[in-house]
Amino acid sequence: MTSTPPVTHAFWLAGRQAAGETTFDVTSPWDGRLVGKVGVPTEAQVEEAVAAAHAVRDEFAATPAHVRAAALDHVSRRLVERTEDIAQLISAENGKPIKWARGEVGRAVSVFRFAAEEARRFNGGEAQRLDTDLGGQGRLALTRRFPKGVVLGIAPFNFPLNLCAHKIAPAIAAGAPIILKPAPATPLSGLVIGELLAETDLPAGSWSILPVANDRMPALVQDPRLPVISFTGSEKVGYAIMDSVPRKHCTLELGGNGAAVVLADYASDADLDWAATRIATFSNYQGGQSCISVQRVIADASVYDRLLPRIVAAVEAQVTGDPADGATDVGPLVSEDAAKRVETWVDEAVKAGANLLAGGKRDGASYAPTVLTDVPADATISCEEVFGPVLTVQKVDGETAAFAAANDSKYGLQAGVFTHDLQAAFRAHRALEVGGVVIGDVPSYRADQMPYGGAKQSGVGREGVKFAMDDYTYERVLVLTGLAL
Repeated sequence: MTSTPPVTHAFWLAGRQAAGETTFDVTSPWDGRLVGKVGVPTEAQVEEAVAAAHAVRDEFAATPAHVRAAALDHVSRRLVERTEDIAQLISAENGKPIKWARGEVGRAVSVFRFAAEEARRFNGGEAQRLDTDLGGQGRLALTRRFPKGVVLGIAPFNFPLNLCAHKIAPAIAAGAPIILKPAPATPLSGLVIGELLAETDLPAGSWSILPVANDRMPALVQDPRLPVISFTGSEKVGYAIMDSVPRKHCTLELGGNGAAVVLADYASDADLDWAATRIATFSNYQGGQSCISVQRVIADASVYDRLLPRIVAAVEAQVTGDPADGATDVGPLVSEDAAKRVETWVDEAVKAGANLLAGGKRDGASYAPTVLTDVPADATISCEEVFGPVLTVQKVDGETAAFAAANDSKYGLQAGVFTHDLQAAFRAHRALEVGGVVIGDVPSYRADQMPYGGAKQSGVGREGVKFAMDDYTYERVLVLTGLAL
């Protein structure tokens, strides 16, 4: 029996399919099988994409809103139609359990729909009377937003479709050309967006999707024709990009080690069952490879002894295995190297005195859902983003200590606070040094239209369609003179 040769995927150069002179393999982290081959853009092709985007920037900025909105609506509809095959692709290249992959497609559907809606209402203008002082008599200011220029979007592997959508959709909605670089480990999902955009009437050159290697990015980052950089990924790489181009506008969505705080009033059996279930699910979904996954649980001493066994039981109930199986909750990490790193960090913590209550074992690229207590504060797993299915649990005395423990991190992306007390919710919102506080749930909740980003070392700027559009544009004031106001 002859096996079917792997598909070689073209990339997207100034709105059209193109093939490079070489290819690279995309393999499954679950079983190592070849998922597909991807063409690699040559230096000349990258230059062509940048030149085309730069050349079309004024035309694209002036494109009628209905044209951009129609294109975004089209992509949203086509994603719905192709949900299952795209979900299968995400699961194959990323190792994400199929149920989470389907959810990711649904989120991307919403991102493009939100972007279409924002394209229609964005830039409506704000009028401001200037005759509040004598020198402004008869003058009116009209403020509108205009694109800063071409956007260079750099997407990560963990949400290979939706985080590409979060780069592309706001750029198109705002009339900013975009060059997208998908993650080398998971480029296929991003290239699907190109297939759908190619079915629209957007101007040639207004978008390219280029699967170039990471070591070729410094030249693109430095290119003066790309004044806006939107990066999602590691803290180290993100700040290296920003430091290398201090005069460019950079949006950085970086790491976190999300804390779930359980306060004393969250004390009924139903409360603790809910908290434990949510914590277990969202410390392990995507294999823990989400920057807002639950990494730290901070529980009030009055509920700790009843909460901890519930968390351990809920973590142990997570179904691990083949990501193609609809019953699987936790699949592999993106690579065996990633799983080995998690293994090293857990082993280090245990040797330093941490108690291992669940998990702690690696099998290839898979790492068992893990719970640790009594982790030393200086252990790597306490200080850094684990980006794996590992959870630490600590006991604190009172709300003030809980919030201080949550803030005891260089990161500040999101936090979850389990409480019924409205006043405590507002105190948390004031006290916690994060970009988002989720009450009554884990920090892992993100609605794709809300402002999303962090404080401290978790980045700068905000995503969420409207907020990314603000980042990609700037205000320009028009002053009208001699008016009868």
